Amino acid sequence: MRIQHTGAYAASTGIPPQRARARSRARTGTGRRGRILRDLRERGGRGPRALTFAAGDLVVVSGLPGSGKSTLMKRAADGRGIDSQDARERWEARMPRLLPYALYRPLVRIAHYAGLRRALRSGASVIVHDCGTQSWVRGWLAREARRRGGGLHLVLLDVTPDTARDGQRARGRGVSAYAFARHRRAVGRLLRAAESGSLPHGCASATLLDRDAADALRKIGFREAA
Repeated sequence: MRIQHTGAYAASTGIPPQRARARSRARTGTGRRGRILRDLRERGGRGPRALTFAAGDLVVVSGLPGSGKSTLMKRAADGRGIDSQDARERWEARMPRLLPYALYRPLVRIAHYAGLRRALRSGASVIVHDCGTQSWVRGWLAREARRRGGGLHLVLLDVTPDTARDGQRARGRGVSAYAFARHRRAVGRLLRAAESGSLPHGCASATLLDRDAADALRKIGFREAA
């Protein structure tokens, strides 16, 4: 393992540069581009205010339901976010108030993935909401990133289950105990893989955020194409 500068960088960290670089590590292998882990947790809100990636790259934001993924994307994605929650809210506004979401969930998912497909086909760099359990979505994004000569970057929110449940209550929308357990297992696997330096398949980098680091982040963006 060695420290290296990466295709993504943090701006306005409030942390001495040497310390910031010391926690950005790269693993390299024969014929492979360096894969980067940035651990921005446990900094007491003194983390970066911005994450900037290369033009053409893709970013996926993952974490438990209620961890703050949609909140972070609304604040930081600057119009580049593709969030399934947005599709759900559009469909909810059209449906009878008492109609259970489970009855039209398939339509919401079709609309979400159709919107994602359109965005990818446009060649735009986008930031995608990921619940953690849909590994095929990350695989799709990784293939698209490779096709366009870019990279896929994982931003993973690491919060406790209690914090995530509080987040669900605050938004007035929860998930079943069974579904939450599935999410915990999936996100736990992603987190353990990242912490061990074995990033999820297809990811060029992973950035780990706790709640304070996520709250400090104001922008996730991309450099202009040359």
